[in-house]
Amino acid sequence: MSVDTAARRERAAHLGPDRRRPLVLDTALKIAVDKGLSAVSIAAIAANMGVTRPVVYSCYPDRVVLLQALMERESSLLLESTLAALHTASGDDPDQAFVDGYAALLATVASRPESWRLVFDGRPDVELAKPVADVRHIISEASTRWIVPALQRWWGTEDLERKTPALIELFVSSCEAAVRVMLDPANDLTAEDLAPLYGAMMSAAYRAA
Repeated sequence: MSVDTAARRERAAHLGPDRRRPLVLDTALKIAVDKGLSAVSIAAIAANMGVTRPVVYSCYPDRVVLLQALMERESSLLLESTLAALHTASGDDPDQAFVDGYAALLATVASRPESWRLVFDGRPDVELAKPVADVRHIISEASTRWIVPALQRWWGTEDLERKTPALIELFVSSCEAAVRVMLDPANDLTAEDLAPLYGAMMSAAYRAA
């Protein structure tokens, strides 16, 4: 055993489970983003942290509970930041309101990209399906509460009740698309580039509705 590994294990031994759990989840997140959720195991986490498996087991009794905790933490963070972005989008200028909303959303992506990569990974995991669907449903409902009154105020959109499901799906899907572009390593567009682009497209689409 190297001196560095021994030192890390000694430090970990002095941390109680409450203080160690966030570190365990951070390590699990990194493994999941790099290799997929299927690669997350107690042994892999222990190896990455430089501790023994019993140290990890003292925080979470098994892999299932650990993954549930990870999904709950990350989905809660994404939901909180997305709802905050929605609240940023307001005012009497629809073009600016949409730009502000996308800018706030993409700023959260830039500040915590690994959390978003976990959800928008090109290798979807079964474990992610329900928490992602739950978050999407809550965001759709919150978007409806903001968008429907705004469309009535801005443009007096006709037959709005019947059109609402399609309009909300368009908005939520556009947010997901903006996040995917932001996370694409082949893309060189920044949040400052993407927010006006998506804001203008969404404002034009809703105006035409």
